[in-house]
Amino acid sequence: MAHTQLVAKPDAAKRAGDWLSKLHSHGYRVTKSRRAVVDALAEADTSLTAADLYGIGRGRHKRLGLVSVYRTLEKLEELGLIQRLHRPDGCHTYISAMEGHQHLLLCQSCGRVEVFHGDDISDLSSRLERESGFEIRDHWLQFFGLCEKCRKIDT
Repeated sequence: MAHTQLVAKPDAAKRAGDWLSKLHSHGYRVTKSRRAVVDALAEADTSLTAADLYGIGRGRHKRLGLVSVYRTLEKLEELGLIQRLHRPDGCHTYISAMEGHQHLLLCQSCGRVEVFHGDDISDLSSRLERESGFEIRDHWLQFFGLCEKCRKIDT
């Protein structure tokens, strides 16, 4: 396997500003509720559920409603700014969309997310295509486990 490298996290304030600009340029209003959700998600180091975002967002804007959270998540996902993760426990959480060919490490305890690139699974892809008859056009790789901090707590 090729060398892997963790990806540096972009500046949260810049990311939030970019997302709000993109929402605005696509005809969506930039309300206080929407800004509270965008800021919370852009600053997060963990994957967050809609309920998590609602709780964090209410601390920033008391009038935030759960419907606004879901609508904002829907718009951000449609624009390719965030992506929905399907966790092994069946829950959906959200993170900033990855750029290019990157993959995820997800902590099953605290929800911490690390993005990495540098995998080489071309041999596996070729074998799967031959054996299944599928033409593989893309893949998404996620590893689930415990981050270093949660491993220390667990022991």
